[in-house]
Amino acid sequence: MDQKLATEVSAWIADDPDPKTASQLQSLLAAGNEVELRRYFNGFLQFGTAGLRGPIGPGPSCMNNAVVGRTAAGLVAYMKERGLTSVVIGRDARHGSEYFTQTSAEIFSGAGMKVYVLPRPLPTPVLAFAVNELGVDVGVMVTASHNPPQDNGYKVYLGGTVDGIEYRGSQIITPTDKSISDQIDLVTSLKSQPRGTNWEVLDEEIVHKYTSRTALLGPRPADLKIVYTAMHGVGTKTLQRIFHKAGFASLILVDAQADPDPDFPTVSFPNPEEPGAIDLALETAKAFDADLVIANDPDADRCAAAINDPKTGWRMLRGDELGVVLGESIARNTKSGILANSIVSSSILSKIAKHYKLDFTETLTGFKYLAKIPNLTFGYEEALGYCVDAQTVNDKDGLSAALMLAQIAVDLKSQNKTILDLLNEVWARHGFHGTEQISIRVNQLSDVTKLMTGLRANPPQVIAGRAVESIVDLEKPSNDLPPTDGLRIWLAGGIRIIIRPSGTEAKMKCYVEVIAPDSESAQKVLDELRSPLQALLTLN
Repeated sequence: MDQKLATEVSAWIADDPDPKTASQLQSLLAAGNEVELRRYFNGFLQFGTAGLRGPIGPGPSCMNNAVVGRTAAGLVAYMKERGLTSVVIGRDARHGSEYFTQTSAEIFSGAGMKVYVLPRPLPTPVLAFAVNELGVDVGVMVTASHNPPQDNGYKVYLGGTVDGIEYRGSQIITPTDKSISDQIDLVTSLKSQPRGTNWEVLDEEIVHKYTSRTALLGPRPADLKIVYTAMHGVGTKTLQRIFHKAGFASLILVDAQADPDPDFPTVSFPNPEEPGAIDLALETAKAFDADLVIANDPDADRCAAAINDPKTGWRMLRGDELGVVLGESIARNTKSGILANSIVSSSILSKIAKHYKLDFTETLTGFKYLAKIPNLTFGYEEALGYCVDAQTVNDKDGLSAALMLAQIAVDLKSQNKTILDLLNEVWARHGFHGTEQISIRVNQLSDVTKLMTGLRANPPQVIAGRAVESIVDLEKPSNDLPPTDGLRIWLAGGIRIIIRPSGTEAKMKCYVEVIAPDSESAQKVLDELRSPLQALLTLN
């Protein structure tokens, strides 16, 4: 056993407030299991713009009580440096979420902060709403969103203007993440941190305020048969309340997925984007002859939908398609405003904005950037994130998007039209915009670095028989965007490809857009590109 590692492990065990994880490490140390210990002591779990996210387990490289406690202590130091004095904490229903919430509240309280805790496991948008509604300085959401069951995480929101950035209840961006991370690194002992018991558990009033405000987005309710799945997450009760307040018919629930279950037993990955994730919802839709399927991810900040396409039967809408449905409908009903999407989303929203003489803005990937646009009217990213009411929730919100989608479907039905008809109107005006995301999981984050380094050193000249016309390195952007790790590639025929690492998982992601006269022509090109791009993203 390496003596330096053994000393580090022993010191961590002595400071670990959780007897369970301390015992796990003690057993590994006694057995001399250096391989497992190095897995748990491979650096402190990285804190970035997505906060923390990782597998639950012992040691500094996993999500556990010691890591969460040190993160809260680092956040306290960051707050004290800037005179920030109040925080609200929310949680989902994942393994460890309640325990991590308790630890955070104790650390914040022990530091003299004014601390509020949401009353029960609730959707992330309720936490984002609460930051502004309560007027607090900081929000913390204990969630791993749509990650696998073994993971948990820790998102940080700021309430006001901090370090010259106007946050207004949105997620942190660079350099705030670095400032907090630096403070976490300075926490050498968790046991030396004072702990308190003085915090306020909020009552249901905060949820009532959120649901009442959001229900206003559905002013023309009607009976529509909508199947809903919460994907074993926390969305069901809150969305039911919103639909009831708006006056819509009761949702048809996918019973097996309606209640929170941290093991996510019916899905491989609790993410509506993943193949098979909404199969139960589609079966339910067929059984009930439904009009629409709506799905949220487990913390309900994302919204997915499926429609009954006359050509194919029930199918998921792509994230960009749902962005078109919401964006076109909002644009038609506003005289001035700002539409926005992330760089990896389709270019169609910019054309919709131009058609309706509205402003358009493009940002880096992530709602933390979209939420910094003042007076945002509608913002989206293709990974099923939509903001349809930035004044209420300055973040992506899968619940408000769900209600607005239901309202759009109702209004179309009253005109003897469908969501597909609306999409076809947009395609007839601007050409069909076919998009696809290709994701390749890698064994470790270092593989991502190797892949990106290789692509920069030896950029492709031809992909699927199409010449590469230009490559823009997003680390050296030529427009107003800040630098980010990624490449934007243009192929002959106006085909756009963006390659970037995932911000939250060990994944490479590739986003393709093909503009063609019709869906069949676009799909043919997408099919030709798929295998060559998969090969490009794979380490040899």
